[in-house]
Order: sequence, then C-alpha cells, then structure tokens
Amino acid sequence: MATLTTGVVLMRWQLISAVLMFLASTLNIQFRKSDFPFLAVISSGLGIAAACWFATGLLGLSIDFALLWANVKDVMTEVMSHTPPEWPVMMN
Repeated sequence: MATLTTGVVLMRWQLISAVLMFLASTLNIQFRKSDFPFLAVISSGLGIAAACWFATGLLGLSIDFALLWANVKDVMTEVMSHTPPEWPVMMN
C-alpha cells in the first residue's frame, strides 16, 4: 500500500495532466458532435497543452515561466530595435 501511495504522490502532476488530456479529448468529441467548432478548437488546444505538460513531466524537464518570459521580452526588444521607425506604415 505504501508503494502505491508513493507512486501516486510522485506521479501526481502526470496523473493530473493525463486526466486533463482525457477530458479535453472527450470535450472535443462532444463539441464536434454538437456543432460547436470554436469550442472544439479550444478543447484541442487544452489537450495539446496537457500533452506537452505530460511529456515534459515524464522527461523530468521543468519550465521556468519567469525565465522564459524574460527571454521572450529580451528577444522581442532586440528584434524591435532593428525595425525601421516607419515600419508599420505603408509607403506608396
């Protein structure tokens, strides 16, 4: 019993993400049957996000969102510094 409890505790995030994938798949099927394509796309996106979370958890990878956001901000600032000042305006 202790082995089972330890396994569930160690796999809690993977189990939650697996349940989320199942729910997203079920919702996707129901939304497609009910002719709600927009909600089906949203549930598909949630399923893909849960699958990525599941895969990163199994591989032992962790995602630091603060570090990721800081990197995105730095890259976008660098890219925008190289654009011409009149870039959004079309010249005829």
